[in-house]
Amino acid sequence: MDLQIFFEPLPEHLYHKTKSHNSFFSGIHYHGERFPDLQGIQLAIIGLEDYRGAADIPNGPESAHAIREKLFLLKKGQELYKIADLGTLKSGETIKETYQLMRSIGEFLINQEILPVFIGGSHDLDVGQFLAFEKMRKMVSVLTVDSKMDMEDEGRPDQTHSSQLILHQPNFLFNYCHLAYQSFLTDSDLVATLEKLYFDHVRLGKLRDNFKEVEPLIRNADMLSFDLCAIKSTDAPGTIDCQPFGMTSEEACQVSWFAGTNEKLSSIGFYGYHESLDDSRHTTASVVATMIWYFIEGFYHRKDSLSFKSSDYTKYTVSLDSTPSVLHFYKSNLSGKWWMEVPVSDTGKFGGHTIIPCSYEDYQTAQRGEIPERWVNAQLKLP
Repeated sequence: MDLQIFFEPLPEHLYHKTKSHNSFFSGIHYHGERFPDLQGIQLAIIGLEDYRGAADIPNGPESAHAIREKLFLLKKGQELYKIADLGTLKSGETIKETYQLMRSIGEFLINQEILPVFIGGSHDLDVGQFLAFEKMRKMVSVLTVDSKMDMEDEGRPDQTHSSQLILHQPNFLFNYCHLAYQSFLTDSDLVATLEKLYFDHVRLGKLRDNFKEVEPLIRNADMLSFDLCAIKSTDAPGTIDCQPFGMTSEEACQVSWFAGTNEKLSSIGFYGYHESLDDSRHTTASVVATMIWYFIEGFYHRKDSLSFKSSDYTKYTVSLDSTPSVLHFYKSNLSGKWWMEVPVSDTGKFGGHTIIPCSYEDYQTAQRGEIPERWVNAQLKLP
């Protein structure tokens, strides 16, 4: 697949400016005069310029470039980066064509074990990000971070797109999780619908009450879609539909770090930033650039093999006076993270059980003789 034909190169001012030898930019390959060689690449940055899914927002690559300008000046981590910036993805004649372009590019990269990092564009573009998984022959879990649930019956694409993910046929969605929504922006019927489907949701206040309990939800995702309007407007004024309340930039970076360390995650998108809405210092672009930096740092700190029968994991068995009579937990000897085993009836598809991320608190709950809510919800979703 000749990827170069789908991308516009970076403008010269982004790579001709003098940058220090220890800058982020100095450690990556980029699409300037030449398209980067993808041999050995692990992460691919992809700029998006399509905003037709939002109201009165002009298309253009300037927003992705503004993020890049801030990102390139950050200091690189200690690891040897294997990162390529592919440039800006050309938009299709219609929004749906852009979705399909993202699908093709995402599918190709994931099959090459290259994780796409989408930046820019309206939030509905996560439809294209999601469609890349359709032919993977596995059930996938999606995590969305947004101040609202974009599942309206009608409206702009960026107000309805999440419904497309949940209702898509053929169905390959195992779990959908929504983080950081705000109750006064969210229809209670939508929350009830997620609960009926045994999908996860965490409102902003609950997220803050126990941030560590959110980590297993992030660790369960194959794909993350982050609408930057989830960050409060004082920290990120340059987002579409920005809100006075929301996550802090520090909390957004923490989510990005958790996502980076998630061995399952194979696609991420940061949506909803528009350069024309930002302040004169491009504060929001700085926030997004820092989130990407933390995601990449997390990626290069991945430790777990997910081979639960190996010596990397310690298995714990908890006996119960109920059904099930035992619960099995696994703790990583490398990262200290926890997982638990959930039995399934479809042995052909899942091998008799599946192992899902959990927390130490879930293990403590089982030790008290109670079945963790996370275990119950997982079994209800499994065949």
